[in-house]
Amino acid sequence: MSSSDQATRQIHERAVESLREQGYRLTPQRLLILSAVAQSGGHMGVDQVFRLAKEGYPYMDIATVYRTLHLLKKLNVVTEVAIGDRLHYELTDPDGGHHHMVCQVCNGAFNLGAHYLEQFRNTLMEEFNFEPDLEHFTITGVCSTCHDQPSKDNSAKTKSLRPKV
Repeated sequence: MSSSDQATRQIHERAVESLREQGYRLTPQRLLILSAVAQSGGHMGVDQVFRLAKEGYPYMDIATVYRTLHLLKKLNVVTEVAIGDRLHYELTDPDGGHHHMVCQVCNGAFNLGAHYLEQFRNTLMEEFNFEPDLEHFTITGVCSTCHDQPSKDNSAKTKSLRPKV
């Protein structure tokens, strides 16, 4: 088992424990939906979660998926991110915030390390005495792959998201 798989498994186990500790029943439907999100290893749309959960429980209802994802988000077990015109979900890492860069051209989602936002947080605190909630932060722009491709749509958008060296 890779370290990535082990980390996902640990996050999944913490999510199950979080539900239990907060007094929520661990119904087969909830566990299937949680497992589907955990198995994705990334950003998963509601329709994908529904398909995977339905494989494990043929009587799964799409409304149950929506309700469960809403509950899991409320409990901070999953993170919701808008990619294109759809919402996607992934397990929340309880050890830190989870941030994304979303490409407006290809709808790709890329993880953004928390350390990139520390200076931003500090600037807002120092200059405006404003404490931002950056637990789950998403910024849109154009990824390096789309930026490098000649297109009139890309010319007016932001420059490459590759870190400058």
